[in-house]
Amino acid sequence: MAGMSQQPTDGKIVVDGIDKQFRSGSGTVEALRDVNFAVEEGEFVCIIGSSGAGKTTLFRIIAGLEEATDGTVWLDGEPIEGPGTDRGMVFQEYGLFPWRTVLKNVTFGLEQRGLDKQARLERAREMIELVGLDGFEDSYPKELSGGMKQRVGIARALAVDPEILLMDEPFGSVDAQTKQRLHEELLDIWSATNKTVLFVTHDVDEAVTLADRVVVLTGSPGSVHEVVEIDLDRPRSRTDDAFAGYEQRLRDAIE
Repeated sequence: MAGMSQQPTDGKIVVDGIDKQFRSGSGTVEALRDVNFAVEEGEFVCIIGSSGAGKTTLFRIIAGLEEATDGTVWLDGEPIEGPGTDRGMVFQEYGLFPWRTVLKNVTFGLEQRGLDKQARLERAREMIELVGLDGFEDSYPKELSGGMKQRVGIARALAVDPEILLMDEPFGSVDAQTKQRLHEELLDIWSATNKTVLFVTHDVDEAVTLADRVVVLTGSPGSVHEVVEIDLDRPRSRTDDAFAGYEQRLRDAIE
């Protein structure tokens, strides 16, 4: 990955001049062009944009699952060059192992890190309690609702104590009522853990509900059109005029 020799600006995560091109039989497709922004430690930042603006591609580059064509993503001053336990990931597809119980799904990452059994179980139970799934430790994914599955995914991501929580449209598959409840729970978890959260969504309402700041990607190739600070106290009410004003500002920016 090309890039500068040192992180160019302060921030927990610094996205520095990211370009991404894909080569196919019909030629080269440019997905991202010169994307730049920073995320401070403990901040909750949402990335939004229209379809084709490169949100998920950018997420995968920050996660270390995809390599940028040019530019660098920095984490604490070090370039990201692949996946790492410093980043916990939650996807729209739950990604749970159907043959493992809730408890065993949450201990999976801890097993990969070589923790002893007692330490794994204690940490997993702590995370299961944090996401409100006490009593479901021995349940299998097929026995859970969509919202419960996603909470297992969050518990699994948090179990390894990552510095960053990366979330790619994690609530896109649940109904509106469940989504609202998950928003409240996620903000409680964020407050309790002080994690830095980077959250990709196409839902403007969701971004205004959750974020300290919103990065708006537009165009094809995608680039940063605007970074909007959401200056509203939490919890936020969707019926407030100020909330509606931010929604409209973000919609106008996307369009």
